[in-house]
Amino acid sequence: MAIEFSSRGWTVAGGARNIDALEGLSKQIDTNCLFLPMDVSDPESVESFARNIKENLGVPDLLVNNAGLINKNAHLVDVSPEEFSAVMAVNLGGIHNMIRSFVPMMKDAGRGIIANFSSYWGQSTAPEVGPYCATKWGVEGLTRSLAQELPDGLGAVAFNPGVINTDMLRSTFGDQAQDYESPQIWAVHAVDKLEGLTVADNGKTVIG
Repeated sequence: MAIEFSSRGWTVAGGARNIDALEGLSKQIDTNCLFLPMDVSDPESVESFARNIKENLGVPDLLVNNAGLINKNAHLVDVSPEEFSAVMAVNLGGIHNMIRSFVPMMKDAGRGIIANFSSYWGQSTAPEVGPYCATKWGVEGLTRSLAQELPDGLGAVAFNPGVINTDMLRSTFGDQAQDYESPQIWAVHAVDKLEGLTVADNGKTVIG
């Protein structure tokens, strides 16, 4: 997505825990961008990231909350409390931290769209991925609630990206993940959808 947005003239900012991946991504983008180490589950890390973005690039027009973890395939009774908490901390806590740090500045600017990544498992379920399903159902509810709180000029959507051949999918589907789109192909129509979001979409679930 970062590469696709940049190719269309967007200024792109992003954060992740994997510093090597951030450096590799920066080398693939020629236009103005800013990628910084950041842990969405850490409120102080997110707040520092948000300050850097505002000071160097300004207030974002589009905030994409796509960080996510999935538990290893297991019956819910076999998922450890530590793994359960880690999935919750990133998939829901991370979005909350980003909202707390970015939405106030977007309110001050009087504009902006927040896209919180959901899933088909945000409105359905499957065995052995209970913690992940729970977080994505949570994203749907959190987004709708946020949408009711936003002032004119801002909007929030739950963005269902569809099924993509990523490391996360391979961890769950194994070789069957190859039957789905690569991130590079998916990003083209996903960015089409994200670019087209307006305040009229506030509170909706949008499929990428």
